[in-house]
Amino acid sequence: MARNAGQIQTAAKLVLGPAFRFAWRVHVEGRHNVPKTGGAIIAPNHTSVLDSFFVPLVLKRRITYVGKAEYMDDWKTRLLFPAMGMIPIDRSGGDASAKALDASAAILNAGELFGIYPEGTRSRSGALHRGHTGVARLALRTGTPIIPVGIVGSRDVQPPDAKLPRPFREVTIRFGAPIDVCRYIDRSSDPLVLRQITDEVMYEIRNLSGQDYVDTYATRKHESIPEEPAVVGLRGNGSEQVSEPVESGPVESTPAGLIEVGEPKSSAEVLRSRPLVDLVQL
Repeated sequence: MARNAGQIQTAAKLVLGPAFRFAWRVHVEGRHNVPKTGGAIIAPNHTSVLDSFFVPLVLKRRITYVGKAEYMDDWKTRLLFPAMGMIPIDRSGGDASAKALDASAAILNAGELFGIYPEGTRSRSGALHRGHTGVARLALRTGTPIIPVGIVGSRDVQPPDAKLPRPFREVTIRFGAPIDVCRYIDRSSDPLVLRQITDEVMYEIRNLSGQDYVDTYATRKHESIPEEPAVVGLRGNGSEQVSEPVESGPVESTPAGLIEVGEPKSSAEVLRSRPLVDLVQL
């Protein structure tokens, strides 16, 4: 594993941190929920490209992500993304998901923080979308807790398709209580368990962010949201196989496996029936 990734993340924080705080009012809540030592999965919502900078800048520990190797083709991203903690993964082979899972698990087993967006890509509508079960698979494989994160205001800073960020906006980052998956370790291959853990993560993220929940997967630019989200694997009577659109990118991919195979439909009705906790008005 290339642990050169993030080697200057601390220095980058020292340089970029004051600049970000000058340009935007950044509020942090619940940072004590991030363990001071040991592996943990940081799982935020994702509505802006700047989320990948805001979260690392407010953490005291180094955080690592997995991203597509194509970012190494451009000199700007080749320097910036690995410096900020991205490990490039070659997606050309059929074992790309396995490589991503192995790299992610190695980071967590080494006692470090790993960041993953459960939605798989940015939400262009601003709503919170159905989560991929990669976050649950990774947590069960490594026995590490999942820290749900709600980012509020970053979409106002840089909306979809905006070329430049808008200064002097407020951004709030809320770290929720850790979700311990150890009670499910003996059922780590059960699709119902994977979906239950993922839905719990998305529910906590929604409480932290205050977003509306949409029971479809987030899609890439210019793609419409399907009425029935497609998944990789057999569906119905087992005779049909369809693929699921997933966008990769620095912390925009769902690195581990990590696309669901024949899993049950998300518990959207349960999510909608649960009351939201009161959120602080910004």
